[in-house]
This record gives sequence, structure tokens and C-alpha cells, in this order.
Amino acid sequence: MNKPPSRPKNPNFSSGPCAKRPGWNIENLRTDMLGRSHRAGPAKARLKDAIDKHKKLLGIPDDYKVGIVPASDTGAFEMALWSMLGARGVDVFAWESFSGDWLKDVTGQLKLADVKTYEAPYGELPDLSKADPARDCVFVWNGTTSGVRVPNGDWISGDREGLTLCDATSAVFAYDMPWDKLDVVTWSWQKVLGGEAAHGMLVLSPKAVARLESYSPQWPMPKIFRMTKKDKAGNKILNADIFEGATINTPSMLAVEDCLDALGWVENIGGLNTTIARSAENYKVIENWVAKTEWVDFLCEKPEARSFTSVCLKVVDPWFARLTDQQAFIKSLTKLLDTEGVAYDIAGYRDAPAGLRIWCGATVQGSDLEALMPWLEWAYQTAKLEEERKKAA
Repeated sequence: MNKPPSRPKNPNFSSGPCAKRPGWNIENLRTDMLGRSHRAGPAKARLKDAIDKHKKLLGIPDDYKVGIVPASDTGAFEMALWSMLGARGVDVFAWESFSGDWLKDVTGQLKLADVKTYEAPYGELPDLSKADPARDCVFVWNGTTSGVRVPNGDWISGDREGLTLCDATSAVFAYDMPWDKLDVVTWSWQKVLGGEAAHGMLVLSPKAVARLESYSPQWPMPKIFRMTKKDKAGNKILNADIFEGATINTPSMLAVEDCLDALGWVENIGGLNTTIARSAENYKVIENWVAKTEWVDFLCEKPEARSFTSVCLKVVDPWFARLTDQQAFIKSLTKLLDTEGVAYDIAGYRDAPAGLRIWCGATVQGSDLEALMPWLEWAYQTAKLEEERKKAA
């Protein structure tokens, strides 16, 4: 099979870290804060600017707290789990790798006594209607490793007594989040913004703040998880400085400038509505290709639950089903694409079924995805032919 005539200009389709914004250049980043203390006034102002821009662009309610915290989305979500759970029973919904990790934390590390678990295999959603408004709820919005997302927030009660804790990395800036249904939300800059890693975003509703100030877990709390302090009267209160740009540990000011550059790009292209539309349009390119390609399909069978960012595909060719080492075949296929410089890092997640995972977030250009589709066909047929040659030898 002949190689396609055109190539993607940007072959970065990894699901994290993700492609930089169109036109990105490191020379565009401010460097005057490098080498300065992050607690100096001008540096702290840059951190606060990143917080304020997030809040404005995403339409986060005024009475919600937004902060920059350590260790990417993982650190942000761990902070929430360790600081708030245990006050009441908790429902945990898990259907892919990261939601599975949160389930392991809740049951294996925190060892909470009153936990109800609702699980589903890769490509499916658990029964979200089982969420009990009287209990806390832990879930991810977009299953980055499965290509399955929560379609909407209709299943979350507006009169809930418990907190909803939502890992929303790969979702924020790609979907219109129902903030009134969410009490704790986390994400990282490295996903839809295409920013650098290491820092996480944490959003707290007034209910979440009240939980922090009224409840003290029974386990020790590491420094980077501590979100409260004592006032002069000895009362436990929220450490509000965290949500004003005073980070718990030392941030990378270069990463902060990169984030501000991405947020500026979002502003310039029209804001949240545009990033949502770009992700949806990018997904549509793959959807159209899948519809006319016999050997491939979406891992998620329900269209309304398919991710528009981390698009996961499975091979449905009966020939592929007979292979003894399907992961090895996918590795061969993706190596061809890597060698040609047309797609990097698009193999499915290591714990997921053998397949492909293509990032379609807003920083990806639709024209690059259009150019990639013929290369996927070329790589599949080329790898298949090579596999048959090996068997015949």
C-alpha cells in the first residue's frame, strides 16, 4: 500500500502531555519571573492571574474557590480525597484506569468503612443513577484511558447533602461543566490547554469549604494536602491564601507563564465556546473516518458517552481477534507512524484493551487529523501484511 501524500504538520496526538496550542513558541513566554521567589509580589500576581483567568473563562461561580496546587491533577484530586472523605458514606464510580485508582485509594488506603462501588469495564459507564444524594460521590468526568465520558450532570441531585468530587482533567475546556452540580473539581494544564505538567487546579464549592472547616479526618495529613489552618481563636479555617496565588510548594514560574500563554490563546479565539467546538469538530473527523472503515470502531459503543478529547478506538477485524499478542501488533502499528513522523504516542493506555487513543482536544488542528486518517489505514494494512509474512515464514 502506498504512503499517503500529505502529513500532519503537528504529529503530537498524545493524550498527555498534549499538543501545544497552534502557533506556540517558547519565545512568546515571559521570563522576567524566572529566578525570583514565587512569593514575591509580581510572581504571586502571575499565579493569581492564572487563577482569575481560569475562573472567568470557565464561568466558575463567584463564590467558588479556585487554586493552584502541587502534583498535577493527581495531586489535586488526592488532596480532596484525603481531606474531605470520611464524614459520610461515599459512592465511587469507576470505569477506567484513573477512576479505578481513586477507588483503590478510597478502599485500600483511606480504608473507609461505608463505601459503595459501581464499576464498569473499559468502554462502558456504570449506572450513574445509583448515586445517592445523601452520600459523597467520587467520579471522573472524562475517562482519559477509555474514551468514555459522563454525558451530562442530570444524574446529580441539585439538593444533594453529600459532596460531588469530580476529576475533570481531559474535560475542562472541552465540555460545558455544570458547576452547580460539582463541589470539588480538579484538572491539569497539560490536557486541553496543552500546558506544561506538574501543577493542578482545584475548585471548591461553598459546601466543600464548609466540609474542610467542619471535618477533620482521623489520618495524618501530608503538608502538600493541607488546605486549612487555625485562626487566632484556634478555629479551623480554610487557608484562603492558596486560592489567592500563594502555593503550598514551589511552582515552576515557566510553567505558569506557559499556562497564561494558553489561556491567552483561549481568550483570543473566542473563549470556552470555541474550545468546546474545536474538540467536537476534531472528534467528528475521526467519527467520519470510523464510519467508513471496516476494521476499526470506537471502544465506547454509546455515542452520547464518547469522549471528544481522548478518543479511544478498538480493532474489530476478525483477523485481529485471532492474534495471540494484540498489544504487540498495536505496538508495531504505532511504531510505523512514529518512524514516519506522522503520529506520536497514540497506542491505547497500557491497561486498556489493545487499540488506539488519539487526542482531539482544542489545541489539535482539524487539518492534522484529516491528514492522519489515511496514515492510520496505511499503518494498519502495512503492519497486518508484515504479521502475515512472519506467520508464513
